[in-house]
Amino acid sequence: MKLEGRLVVLEPLAPEHEGPLGEAAADERIWQFGYADFSTNFDPWWREARATQKAGVSIPFATVERATGRVVGSSRFATLRAEHRGAEIGWTWVIPELWGSGVNIEAKLLMLEHGFERLGFARIEFKTEATNERSRAALAALPAHFEGVFRHHLWVRDGEWRDSAYYSVLEEEWPEVRANLERRLAAKSSVAR
Repeated sequence: MKLEGRLVVLEPLAPEHEGPLGEAAADERIWQFGYADFSTNFDPWWREARATQKAGVSIPFATVERATGRVVGSSRFATLRAEHRGAEIGWTWVIPELWGSGVNIEAKLLMLEHGFERLGFARIEFKTEATNERSRAALAALPAHFEGVFRHHLWVRDGEWRDSAYYSVLEEEWPEVRANLERRLAAKSSVAR
């Protein structure tokens, strides 16, 4: 199912997204805080996303800019826990030219709405590299609740440990988060005019 907003359309990952996503992923700044750099070799990212999608353990999307039809990033639901009504939104990236544009705000709004209102989640969590201040500020601005840092959480590309900062939104918090995201998106839209 497509998730459609004013700025972006989140399309379920499909074979036709492979080339455009690979082109969009070519900026190394996207992967600065990731567990790997896919700017020069996108194939491992693509294979993992499609494999987890086919196995039913993730729901990945291509982020498409509505005005141009250009593929500009990706995000997905993962860590799906149907028995506990929970999931994670993660593996989120957008081309640097659109950082701060409202694209990520709207993508989060669409995914949270889909997760809470259609998929019936009671908890949606997020994690980011603990030193990624831009990502942490974006999560705090949702507002998502900071739950702590998992130390030595992931072994990453340079043979070092990554500490992960965890955040969450609960179903009873969703109305406040929705209203905040809508306000922030409206403010971005008025600035763009």
